[in-house]
Amino acid sequence: MNVPHAGPAAAEKPIDETSFRYAGWPIVGVCFLVATFAWAAGFYGQGVYLAELQRLHGWPASLISTATTIYYLFSAVLVVFVSEVIRALGPRWLMIGGIVAIAAGTALVGQVTAPWQLYLAYVLIAFGWAGTSLAAINNTLGLWFDKRRGMAISLALNGASCGGVFGVPLLVGAIGKFGFSATLIGAALVIVVIAVPAILIWVGQPPRRALPPADAFATESPPVARSIAQIRRAAFRSLSFWTITVPFAMLMIAQVGFIVHQISFLDPIIGRERASIAVALMTAMAVVGRVLFGFVVDRMDQRKAAAVSALSQAAALIVMINTQSETALFTASAVFGFSVGNMITLPTLIVQREFSAMSFGVLVSLVTAICQFTYAFGPGVIGLLRDISGSYAIPFYACAGLQVIAATIVLVRGKTPQPV
Repeated sequence: MNVPHAGPAAAEKPIDETSFRYAGWPIVGVCFLVATFAWAAGFYGQGVYLAELQRLHGWPASLISTATTIYYLFSAVLVVFVSEVIRALGPRWLMIGGIVAIAAGTALVGQVTAPWQLYLAYVLIAFGWAGTSLAAINNTLGLWFDKRRGMAISLALNGASCGGVFGVPLLVGAIGKFGFSATLIGAALVIVVIAVPAILIWVGQPPRRALPPADAFATESPPVARSIAQIRRAAFRSLSFWTITVPFAMLMIAQVGFIVHQISFLDPIIGRERASIAVALMTAMAVVGRVLFGFVVDRMDQRKAAAVSALSQAAALIVMINTQSETALFTASAVFGFSVGNMITLPTLIVQREFSAMSFGVLVSLVTAICQFTYAFGPGVIGLLRDISGSYAIPFYACAGLQVIAATIVLVRGKTPQPV
């Protein structure tokens, strides 16, 4: 998709991203909606699918979990190419394709009668996840926002938390009333009927800018524009790139692993009903943390903010391991949740600050893919350590250790300005 550079007239009227009438804010609303559906069906819904497939077919959890791991790994490969797809088709068609794929895959999960069918359905969901989740949303908003990008991304990704707060209870309640198959078909229809028109109406041509577009999705190949391959090669030689990617990959292993196992950990201590409330509290605090953070993130040292967030989560985990108090467990869950959303947002914002605008889209997709490839193994490794040790103490201490190490690494900065 061509995003031509603006002429002198546009330079006289700079884009005011702070204005409520700016055309980028409806895009934030669409991305919020897309994130809600993507995380409800493609992330938080995984736990619902696992329980129902076990109940209906008696398949072992390891078989279903392996399908989930393959889904995350395959989508991690696809995420690398999100910027190329936007370059070729534009953000509108990427998101529509993603929504249709994730809806179709969700509907098929409810119809499977053999494990191989589940794997095929999850491959379809993987295509949808790549076109609707973090990399797609970040790249899309990067076309409309520069100075207020941090706030725009933070607000849009609150949809991810809403997918957990509202999506999972609605799925569980509907399954109890209408059955698994009918519920997933209904969910798929709701996703398509609501999301596709919203994308068609509001996601159009990005604005012209006096400066090069924030994501440099221009297809020209003059000396200023680097090839995607050159950007990736330069990134792999950059210390800054690795001190973003490595610590956030470690943080996501700990974060995703804990979230998947949180109910299993809390159930023997406070019961499943109270454990589900703790999960809801954690998810709600993720919304609060991301909104509050969004107002100040563009003006703060984002690496230091990442380190503090990591240490707060490590402290929360250590408290949960060493207490039986319901109040302490709820409080620690809330503290952990306050940084959950920001851990997703911060890598994007650090990349924006430390690398050239021309490289933003490519590098965000690359960082997201590496992190997702890594955290795909988190739930399984934590489950294995729990089975070997007989409790969650060792795996959660390991998670806390990863977070402390990541907090140290993320403070290491490369030389500026970056060559990428």
